Amino acid sequence: MRSTIRNVLVAAGFAAMTGPALAASCGNTSSGFEGWKSAFAAEAQRAGVGQRGLQALASARYSQTTINADRNQKSFRYSLQKFMQVRGSATIVAQGRKRKANNARLFQVLEQQYGVPSGVLIAIWGMETAFGGFMGDTPVVSAITTLAYDCRRSDFFKPHALGALTLVDRGAITGDTRGAKHGELGHTQFLPGNALRYGVDATGDGRVDFYNSVDALASTANFLRSKGWRPGQGYQEGQPNFAVIKQWNAATVYQQAIAIMAAQIDG
Repeated sequence: MRSTIRNVLVAAGFAAMTGPALAASCGNTSSGFEGWKSAFAAEAQRAGVGQRGLQALASARYSQTTINADRNQKSFRYSLQKFMQVRGSATIVAQGRKRKANNARLFQVLEQQYGVPSGVLIAIWGMETAFGGFMGDTPVVSAITTLAYDCRRSDFFKPHALGALTLVDRGAITGDTRGAKHGELGHTQFLPGNALRYGVDATGDGRVDFYNSVDALASTANFLRSKGWRPGQGYQEGQPNFAVIKQWNAATVYQQAIAIMAAQIDG
C-alpha cells in the first residue's frame, strides 16, 4: 500500500518573464474582465501555460456569484460555538468516526506516510464538502480568474489562476470542472495552485484526481506535512501543529473547530 502512495511531480515550471511586458490590470466590475483576460493570457503564455489552458481562459466568464460570496463571508465572524453549530460539527464528528472505522487501513497508511492523524484529515473533509456530498457548482476556472482579476486580492489569486490553467493543460481538470465559489476543487477544496504543488496520486493510476477521495485525502496530508506538521505532536491551540492548521485556512474559528472535531473523531 505504501508504494502506491507517491507524490506526483507537479512543479509548475513557470518560465521567467523576460523583456518589457504589460501586466493585466485589475478591476472591480465585470466591464473590464474580457480585456483583462487578453492581457492575462499573455502573462499565462509567458508562464508556460499551453493551448488547452489558454482556451479555458478564453472561455472563462466573470463570476458574479464568486464576487458576492467573497464580499459576504459571514460565518467566519461567528463565535466558535455558533460557527460549529452552523457548520454541523456534531454530524461531522459522528459521520467522521464511522468513516474512520470503515477505512481504517487507508487512514493508518496516510498517518504512517505523512504523520497527520486521521481525525484532522476527516474533520477537514467533513467541514469542506460534507465528505464529498457537495463539492461546489461554480466553474473553477471562471471563479479563480474572476478573483485574480478583482482588485481586492488579485496578487493572491493570480498564481492560483495560473495553477488552474496548468491543471487544465495536464488534464487534471477541464474548463467546465465545478468547485466552490472561490475556485477550490475536490473533496477537501484545494485552491488550484496548491493542488498543482501538493497533489498526490495515492491510487497509483497515473493522475491526481481531487474528486477521488483517496487522492484528495493524501494530498491534504501532504500539504500539511509540507507546511511543517510534526508527527506525534499536538494540534490543539498552543501546541506545535495548530500553526500548521492555520496554513489550511486563515479563519481562527475554522482552525479551532478543526482541532476540536479532530480530537473528538480520534478520541
